[in-house]
Amino acid sequence: MKNLIKMFFVIVCFCMVSQAQAQLNWGLKIGANLSDASFKGLKDVKVDNLSGFFVGPMIEFKFPVFGLGVDGSLLYSQTKMKFINETTNIGVTNKQHELDIPVNLKWSHSLLKLIGIYLAAGPDFYFDFEKKSGIDKKKAQVGINVGAGLKLLNHLQVGANYNIPLGDTADIEGTDASYKTKTWQVSVAYIF
Repeated sequence: MKNLIKMFFVIVCFCMVSQAQAQLNWGLKIGANLSDASFKGLKDVKVDNLSGFFVGPMIEFKFPVFGLGVDGSLLYSQTKMKFINETTNIGVTNKQHELDIPVNLKWSHSLLKLIGIYLAAGPDFYFDFEKKSGIDKKKAQVGINVGAGLKLLNHLQVGANYNIPLGDTADIEGTDASYKTKTWQVSVAYIF
């Protein structure tokens, strides 16, 4: 019983020291969206010019254990897509405006004092801002986010993420067709 009590006090002390050493930082993230849409139930349709941008605040919480931490962002995200019917060669341009909230478990390792690497993965939550005619886009969606990058000078982060939605992004009204948008994100973040 004494050993259990001693072990309990050691764990409590470790947790208190860990919390005292944990770091909470915030910053600003900006970058480019490069998306790809895959269709179900539609033939003769191709997608062109899947590009856009994102911008917003981020927060990073570092634990003092094994380089682990958590980061999250609140991003305004815009993607421009052009759907082209290959039979008629008629195109329709669609802009998607979303609130994108990635929350990642992040592992970081410093190579030198001035440079480091990181790996990140976690859920990504999307909320659509507007309704498009002819497209029934999901108002809320969950995806998986994986990424990697470099940390420079303890303040600058340059990275790439891949976002994969867990379901279809939208249904095409009046048909059984739907599409899913997968997105590469290239970002630069400044941590204050």
